[in-house]
Amino acid sequence: MSYAETLIAPQPAPRDVVKPLTPARLTGYILVALWAVLAAALILMVIKGWDTSYITRYGPRYLHGLWTTLSLVAISVVCGAVLSLPLAFARLSKSRLLNWLSFGYIYVFRGTPLLAQLFLIYYGLGQFRPQLESAGLWWFFRDAWFCGLFSMTINTAAYQAEILRGAIQSVPYGQLEAADSLGISKLVAFRKVVLPQALIVALRPYGNEIILLIKGSAVVAIITVYDLMGETRRAFSQTFDYQTYLWAAIFYLIIVEALRHLWAWIERRLTRHLKR
Repeated sequence: MSYAETLIAPQPAPRDVVKPLTPARLTGYILVALWAVLAAALILMVIKGWDTSYITRYGPRYLHGLWTTLSLVAISVVCGAVLSLPLAFARLSKSRLLNWLSFGYIYVFRGTPLLAQLFLIYYGLGQFRPQLESAGLWWFFRDAWFCGLFSMTINTAAYQAEILRGAIQSVPYGQLEAADSLGISKLVAFRKVVLPQALIVALRPYGNEIILLIKGSAVVAIITVYDLMGETRRAFSQTFDYQTYLWAAIFYLIIVEALRHLWAWIERRLTRHLKR
C-alpha cells in the first residue's frame, strides 16, 4: 500500500482561453446584426403604419379566417388519424395485396404536393358531375370547404400511417413474446403493451405533422376558402398594405408556438415515468 509523503503545492486556476476572431465568427456576428437591424426596422414600420381603422374593419374577418383554419386542421387531423389506422395495419400485414395497396396510397399522397391534390379534387372531380350527382355526392364536392377538408384528410392520413407504422415497429418484438408466454391474447397485448409505447414514440412526429398541416392549410385560400390566408388576401386586395400578410404570419406563428408548448407539456406528462 502506497501513501503520499508530500502534498502538491496549490496551483493557480487555468487562464481563460480567448477565442480568436476567425472569419467565420466575424461573418456570424455580421449576419446576426443584420437580422437584428431588419427586425427593428420591421417593428418600427409596423408602429408607424398602425391604423386602428384597419383593425376594426378587418379584425373580425381575421378571427373568422382563424376559426376556419383551426376547424379545417382539427377535423382533417382527426379524420386522417381514423383513416391512418387501417393503412398502418395494412402496411404491417403479411398479405402482399394489402401491403402493396397501402404502400401505393402512401407513396402517391406523400410524393405529390398538397396543392396538386387539392386542384385534382376541386377542379378534376367537377368533370364527373353527372356521376357524382347520381351517386348523391355532388353536394360534397361542389363546396370548396369540403374539397379542402377532403384533400387535407387524405394527405395527412398517408403521413400519419407511416408515423404509426414506424412507431409500432420500434417496440421490441420480445414484449409480444413475453405477453404470449403469460397467456395474454395478441389483441390485448397490442392494445395494452405495444400501442401505448408506440404512441409515445409517435407523439413528436404527430406534432410535427400537425404543424406542417397548419402551415400547409394556407393553400385552400386558392380555391376560394376564406381561411386565415384567404381573409388576408381579401384584405390586401382592398388596402394594398403589406402589413396584412405580416399579421397573418404573426397569427400562424402564435398558433404554431402554442401547439408546440402544448405538445411539449403532453410529452412531459406521458413520459414522466421514464425520467429519474
